[in-house]
Amino acid sequence: MNQVLQELATILEQRKEESADKSYVASLYAKGLDSILKKIGEEATETVMAAKDGDKEKIVYETADLWFHSMVMLAHQGLGPNDVLRELQRRFGLSGLEEKASREK
Repeated sequence: MNQVLQELATILEQRKEESADKSYVASLYAKGLDSILKKIGEEATETVMAAKDGDKEKIVYETADLWFHSMVMLAHQGLGPNDVLRELQRRFGLSGLEEKASREK
């Protein structure tokens, strides 16, 4: 599955060079970070609503939208899926309580 994330990250980088009138992702980049973050907020809300409804197909669909737009935000900030995967890997072996406590210092 990591291959899918890498392929998407590559495409998102390529879209930085494209015209905003020819690419949805390029248009998000052109609108700036606030527009990208607004879209993530919308997708997060839709994901929560789908989960609340218990519709598994819709949960997957909305989560895919959320992940996609989160990856657009990462790319806009010069980051990619490997940065997030490294952080998740770092957390292996830590309890959630330990990890949270380490952030509060």
